[in-house]
Amino acid sequence: MRGRASNILGPSRWRGDPQRRTIALTFDDGPSESTPELLRVLEQYSIPATFFQCGAHIRRLPDIARAVAKVHEVGNHTDTHPRLWLRSPEFIRREVSAAQVTAATVCSQTPRWFRAPYGVRWPGLASALQAESLVNVMWTVIGLDWKREANQIATRVLERVGNGGIICLHDGRGMQHHPGISSTMEAVRRIIPQLLDRGYAFETVTQILCPKT
Repeated sequence: MRGRASNILGPSRWRGDPQRRTIALTFDDGPSESTPELLRVLEQYSIPATFFQCGAHIRRLPDIARAVAKVHEVGNHTDTHPRLWLRSPEFIRREVSAAQVTAATVCSQTPRWFRAPYGVRWPGLASALQAESLVNVMWTVIGLDWKREANQIATRVLERVGNGGIICLHDGRGMQHHPGISSTMEAVRRIIPQLLDRGYAFETVTQILCPKT
């Protein structure tokens, strides 16, 4: 099931308060060898983000994972980025748990948010998330950055995002090593200044979904 607002398979969030002029940038599938370049762009604009990371990549690139966690929020994106559909509850539980343990151990962050690979949830996931005190997070707009050019990605995001929006992009490409994310990088360089010019503030997923009162 890919329904962004459906709670049939457990709680799922996909945007923040539509009355607040805030945006959450999220990146899936990392960390990768390309993540440091993305971190430099975010640092340039003092932008916080949430990175839904795969446990296997965290173990493969622990220094990069720690660099992310030092400034940004880390979410759970399973251990090996599998398709969860048609999988057993035991398989799903292992994938969620392994990534959770890895993030806590390597990044010194225990994720509170989860995003399913491909955005697809399956029976058995809800109990796995409950066991790890995780909540599923979808997105308001996804950039389709793994298959589109930078101008198309930026246009798609800028046309669809609004108050409380959660943007889904990728600093990895599944389980690939050394993924090419140049289109994503160029799109991010276009998206951030334009949203700042529109008066948006950038927040992590925790900040946008659980704003301080």
